[in-house]
Amino acid sequence: MTTPFDGEQRPPSPTDTDTPTDTPPPTDRGTPRLRVEVPAAPPVGAAPLDMGDDDATANRVQLTTRYVTFDGAPWVPVMGEYHFSRDLPENWEHELRKMKAGGINVLAGYMLWIVHEEIEGRLRFDGHRDVRRFLQLADEIGLKVMLRIGPWAHGEARNGGFPDWLQALPVRHRSDDPAYLAEVRRWYAGIEEQVRGLFHTPENPGGPIIGIQVDNELYDDGPHLATLRALAEEVGMRAGIWTATGWGGAELPRGRVLPVYAGYSDGFWEESTTGWPAFGIRHFAFDTVRDDLTVGADLRETPADVDAEATGGADDPWPFVTCELGGGMAVAYHRRPLVDPDDVAALALTKIGSGSAWQGYYMYHGGLQVLGELSTTQESHATGYPNDTPVRDYDFAAPLGAVGAQRPHFHKLRQQHLMLDAFGAQLATAPAIIPPHVDGAPRWAVRGDGARGFLFANNHQPAIAALEPVDDVRFEVAFAERTVVVPTRPVTLPRGAYVVWPLRQSYGSIPALTVTAQPITQLVVEGRTIVLFAASDGIPVELQLEGVAVADIAGGEVRDDGTHLMVSPIAAPGLDCEVRVGDTTLVFLDRASAESVWRGEIDGRDTLVLWRGGGWFDRDGFRAVVPAADAVVDAAPPLHGAADEIAGVGTVFRRYRVRGADDATALPVGEVAGRPLVPVRRGGSSDRLSAPTDDDFAVAATVRLDVPASGLTGERSILTLDWTGDVMRVCIGDRLIADQFWYGRPFEIDLAPYRELLRTQPLTLKAFAWSPDTGVYVDPRVRPTGAGPTLEIRSAVLRPVRTVTLG
Repeated sequence: MTTPFDGEQRPPSPTDTDTPTDTPPPTDRGTPRLRVEVPAAPPVGAAPLDMGDDDATANRVQLTTRYVTFDGAPWVPVMGEYHFSRDLPENWEHELRKMKAGGINVLAGYMLWIVHEEIEGRLRFDGHRDVRRFLQLADEIGLKVMLRIGPWAHGEARNGGFPDWLQALPVRHRSDDPAYLAEVRRWYAGIEEQVRGLFHTPENPGGPIIGIQVDNELYDDGPHLATLRALAEEVGMRAGIWTATGWGGAELPRGRVLPVYAGYSDGFWEESTTGWPAFGIRHFAFDTVRDDLTVGADLRETPADVDAEATGGADDPWPFVTCELGGGMAVAYHRRPLVDPDDVAALALTKIGSGSAWQGYYMYHGGLQVLGELSTTQESHATGYPNDTPVRDYDFAAPLGAVGAQRPHFHKLRQQHLMLDAFGAQLATAPAIIPPHVDGAPRWAVRGDGARGFLFANNHQPAIAALEPVDDVRFEVAFAERTVVVPTRPVTLPRGAYVVWPLRQSYGSIPALTVTAQPITQLVVEGRTIVLFAASDGIPVELQLEGVAVADIAGGEVRDDGTHLMVSPIAAPGLDCEVRVGDTTLVFLDRASAESVWRGEIDGRDTLVLWRGGGWFDRDGFRAVVPAADAVVDAAPPLHGAADEIAGVGTVFRRYRVRGADDATALPVGEVAGRPLVPVRRGGSSDRLSAPTDDDFAVAATVRLDVPASGLTGERSILTLDWTGDVMRVCIGDRLIADQFWYGRPFEIDLAPYRELLRTQPLTLKAFAWSPDTGVYVDPRVRPTGAGPTLEIRSAVLRPVRTVTLG
């Protein structure tokens, strides 16, 4: 078995705190030899786990030793975390539809005990706690469910989700103490009563709940995890898959739970003196090791004898499943990472190239911490945790923000998810082959089966540790019958590039295609197979065709090398960059167009939509967020009843105009009086910097905003604050509705739920200035450099969100 690192490129120990230097030196020895042999895929069998549906179950979900199957076919699930209790019920349906449109097919979500039973004996499932309604909506929309039932959840919740009364009980928490288990049984029974009839079982094959996770981040008590599963089953819970988090060298009950893993590009749990955490490099390099000892390490003592290289590896006889690939990152008061969209997308693609059989994101949708009757519910120093997190903000810089914003990484990830949906069966069965590292060469891997495969390369890391371009790149992949060299002429792999290229894959009437472009999806339209690809910036599109005649090709310059045909598209990447081979049309899109591809049902027809904006598929068609200015949407097959058709580009798509409406309102913001600083305190279990208290806000700078009723008329009404400082709270009267620890991103607040309240009470901003002497970590790219305190509110823009249905 090959390993992805050797020599100086080996990833640092998880105990290292210095930012690693991992920039490959420029090569002066000509084109490096990048070669790998791809053997036939070894046979698979049933995973040695006490779970999985039997063969007689309809819609059965099963686990092989390498991948997941659905109804017997290889399947790559794509899972996104969304906490129903941290959003409003009136938002659930369209937010779930956004998730589905983003390529999510499995919904994950915590049950936070403190939210449902803050007061002992009063177990509540009303309003935003109504898990049954939430899961029924998910089922109607077509999402499967992984229910994370705790009892301990973490999720940056107070006591890890335990109610205060439970935390105070004289029991051994998170153990087989009978007194503790009696409380857990009651909690589990309450959940089961709410979701009864929604479990996926042989008797109810259409049930959405296909999996259950017990507890979270329990490292040293495998028998207790087995007890929790048994307890859940005793009260009536059923699932084909039972999981537990496997990171941190966790001790798990073998066979009783499927280990699931994490991967973050940065972590708020690190110290404020840490730049880019040393663990980060592991998640941007192809690696068969699944474990990460650093996730949650601030809440435990990592066993000294745990070897990160020996835990969660490729030899595990079950699929590599992730549940917490960082969709962004939360912030704590002392440390506030700034995760870029490409950080999220590059990490996700690297995990696929490393053999991931199940992509799971945490968080995929942000939210707001719940304000309880007795206390706030966020993790804080006040409850003995190492980190002070915001009272309300749990946006997580996720692909879908707390106010429903569809961010750039939502679109970048959707491109990958469309690929997994269309071509996941070919990818799932192909093991990962990771060549030894060569100095001066890019990081790369192949997933192949001996005859065909996919080549992955990643030259992206976060900006603080960005990699340099790699010159003279050319890969040699030896299959049983043929060796493929791609590209045939060396290219420069740009800084920040992350790609996957098909090797000898079949598309439509093409028996075997190797191409330097990333497959997105394919659809048969009026008898023609349409295949969309994403071209890579700075890398020419080059096709290698096998089993095709020159006469069958149009739209490209053809060269015949005697073994296969080489084709270069005539047009530059875009909607009109088409190469037609028999009854198959290959369309090579530029990056922006590739990230605008959506796929869903419109008027009962499977439809491709190119739309550079927000939206989702609704019952009646594609629901587009109205842009500020006129824009265009491209569709294949053509939309029915769309009157505003205009001249399109290329032969595949028809183009339509979408009328814009810029009804944003800039709210006047006066000069901020004073530059008050947060009192310097330390606290919590790790003696870290503490956030300001409620009493501290008595001296915060205060700004009043007048909110016009005309700005509150949309489906949502998003107030965006562009500001710099330390901490801000937004209140209506005495009611705290939002807060933010400033870290370089705009502050977004949905005012729609407070329309009536704003008729009679003012909206006020209470803020502290950024101190030049602070020990708080903020990304160097945005960290203020002035000699004095900084508090500036540059703009406050209120924008109603409106949508139009295209169909």
